[in-house]
Amino acid sequence: MEWLFVPFGVSFVERALWAGLLVSMICALAGTWVVLRGMAFLTDAMSHGMLPGVAVASVLGGDLLLGAALSAGAMAAGVSALDRSRRLSRDTGIGLLFVGMLATGVIVVSHSKSFAVDLTGFLFGDVLAVTDGDLVRLVVALVIAVVISVAAYRPFLALTFDPRKAHTLGMRPRAAGLLMTGLVTLAMVMCFQVVGTLLVFGLLIAPPAAALLWANRVPLVMAGAAAVGAAATVLGLLASWHWGIAAGAGIAATSVALFFLSALVSALRDRWRAAITGEVEKEVEPVA
Repeated sequence: MEWLFVPFGVSFVERALWAGLLVSMICALAGTWVVLRGMAFLTDAMSHGMLPGVAVASVLGGDLLLGAALSAGAMAAGVSALDRSRRLSRDTGIGLLFVGMLATGVIVVSHSKSFAVDLTGFLFGDVLAVTDGDLVRLVVALVIAVVISVAAYRPFLALTFDPRKAHTLGMRPRAAGLLMTGLVTLAMVMCFQVVGTLLVFGLLIAPPAAALLWANRVPLVMAGAAAVGAAATVLGLLASWHWGIAAGAGIAATSVALFFLSALVSALRDRWRAAITGEVEKEVEPVA
């Protein structure tokens, strides 16, 4: 069993493990609402919309995390503003902001001669370079995510399944939508440093989608998503250690693989249930 425990005895791998577990819990809380509300395109656009802030912060020698947060916040504000327009669909506004923010980031990158390495880290992450300070920030982000999820659970639930009822009950669905977008933004900003923006989808979408095939209550979906994300973190880091692949990509790819495995097992379960139900119906069918 040395192959299983030896890698996590190394300090930087141990920090990567804790970072992955914390990110998995944050993404489980935010990603569940992303999957339930069909916000995948918005999440993808916002993840790429962080590029201008990261690029500017890198050029000016500032904090990349702060740059990503400001850029993602601007993207969320823009989506909210365009969402009020009756002439433009939501997807159209998101698509315009997506292209505009990404183009702005590329323009900034093209004028910087020293951003190539940082861009690689932005796109693909570097979980093995996580520091103790990063872990502290992830813990703070997790606490904030838990507080938001608990305090706004009922408004989020009503907004997801019955927005009209949420408005009737005075739950302020627009404010709840903004808060939910803020929760997703928090998860993406904290996640990009670990697995990068191109791979953030792996932990935000795949674990909740996998858990949704087995659970029909939101808290159970969140718990299942956290478990799938944790499993993906462990397996991804083991694959990185033993096979020499990129750790962030390994974690994200494993989470997607676990989703497809969950979908396959779920389909086999449904077929088995259908077969059992069919046999029972034949047994109780009255004789003519």
